[in-house]
Amino acid sequence: MALLKRVIVCLDVRRGQVTKGVKFQGNVDLGDPVEYAMRYDEQGVDELVFYDITASAEERNLFLDVVENVAASIRIPFSVGGGIDSLDSMRSVLLAGAEKVSLNSPAVRNPGLLTEGAEAFGAQCVVLGVDAKRVDKTTAIPSGYEVVIQGGRTPTGRDALQWVVEAEQRGAGEICLNAIDTDGVRDGYELELTRMVADAVRIPVIASGGGGEPSHLTAAVTTGGADAALVASMVHYGDYTIGEIKAAMAADGVPIRVSAQP
Repeated sequence: MALLKRVIVCLDVRRGQVTKGVKFQGNVDLGDPVEYAMRYDEQGVDELVFYDITASAEERNLFLDVVENVAASIRIPFSVGGGIDSLDSMRSVLLAGAEKVSLNSPAVRNPGLLTEGAEAFGAQCVVLGVDAKRVDKTTAIPSGYEVVIQGGRTPTGRDALQWVVEAEQRGAGEICLNAIDTDGVRDGYELELTRMVADAVRIPVIASGGGGEPSHLTAAVTTGGADAALVASMVHYGDYTIGEIKAAMAADGVPIRVSAQP
């Protein structure tokens, strides 16, 4: 039996509010993250991803009170990222109610953090978040995709494909792969990058950045080879419900848990 594909909603949070931008710029605040989390839980989403998007850039810890409020309000798994830069901060997030922690910029600066987290809490709790941007291919970046950190602000000179392979070896249990070039554009996921990463690692890969209609998610988990597709704009702005997305994917032949609510 084929493993079920997942639909995941991303809740970017800034100053305690859900926010959304395009290519990491021009963010607009939308509302209370707890209310959004409850809405998507009721609609049948498989998981949520909660990012405090300015925590790393502002060099502060994320808002644990928001994490606790979300955990108390929903019944589904969710991961948390942003400003998690130590084993203690990982532990705090998990104790606040998250099932997983997502490490992005801090893992690039300190790759050993992935190993520490996997050894302490299990690889299934450690998600590597990767923000990748298309660049010219060079000796240093042979895949043509560069890792960018601090919310898309700082290029690293690291090859995205090489980084995800290393991260898996270090203990990451899942990859959340966000393509900066397609983020928020809603014209479809970066399928070349997604397939490249999915073929290079054995752990689950979440496609992120570009979902605008259900067919885009179908393409991400078929052509792109992803295990899950992450959405934000297409549900935040009311274009689709989770049930509508899943019903369309199921009609396309994707093995997926169909929501009770349309």
